[in-house]
Amino acid sequence: MKPARFDYVSPTTVEAAIEALVASNGEGKVLAGGQSLLPLLNFRMARPSILVDLNGIAGLAYIEDRGDRIAIGALTRHRDLEHSQLVASRLPVMSAAMRHVAHLAIRNRGTIGGSLSHADPAAELPMLSAFYDARIAIQGPNGRRAVAAETFFVDALTNCLEPDEIVVEIEFPVLDHDGWAFEEVARRFGDFALASIAVSVRRGGSGLEDARIAVMGVADTPLRLREAEDELLALGLGDQTPERFSEIVVSKVSPNEDLHASAEYRKHLLGELSKRALRTALASTERVA
Repeated sequence: MKPARFDYVSPTTVEAAIEALVASNGEGKVLAGGQSLLPLLNFRMARPSILVDLNGIAGLAYIEDRGDRIAIGALTRHRDLEHSQLVASRLPVMSAAMRHVAHLAIRNRGTIGGSLSHADPAAELPMLSAFYDARIAIQGPNGRRAVAAETFFVDALTNCLEPDEIVVEIEFPVLDHDGWAFEEVARRFGDFALASIAVSVRRGGSGLEDARIAVMGVADTPLRLREAEDELLALGLGDQTPERFSEIVVSKVSPNEDLHASAEYRKHLLGELSKRALRTALASTERVA
């Protein structure tokens, strides 16, 4: 199929892009990498009156070390995150997860801002933003505002952006952890995840001192499992810890059933991935020690 008719503009500043969106009266769409939007246009599931192409705006593609945070511009491509040494050293869970994002051609064009704005609950970058407790910088006609990742995602394919707002930057706090893991199952490598989990821990003399857990593919938004983090810290370390951790994680989710998998199958997958992820994270803390 072919898209419905629309106008096209290629602004050179964020301000000009926002002006075009304001003038569209809610009928405009933003083009970044286009890997999600263009199929929607072709199937006429999206019928914007105007397409605002951000690719002519300089200064929106970068990965910057800000000490305890890593700032990433909204037009940064997936491939740049995948191959960045800075991301690998400071945000290792993101680095590992990027290899699971779609396929090479899509990673070459897709952007972090586009992925977050699309808000697919089975996509890696939305889950990573929740995992790292990222702050998403949004610019609109009234200036900039920052939103926590857990607030940004409202429902499946739904975010908190107003029609005349654009994601411009994402800041990811650097975790002071010594063990981590990312695990995912998809029908084929590069497909959307049926279930996935990210785990990061800091080990102390008497056990775990801190933990971070997030999951995707098992709810309408990515989930940071804060209660499971607290319960993991209270478990103590022993041979049965991964199995008990798996039970905790599964108890915190209520997946929907769809054409790809039943709710019970997703819970089973997540339970097995949880065991594997915690074992890997704990093993890496031993190597660091």
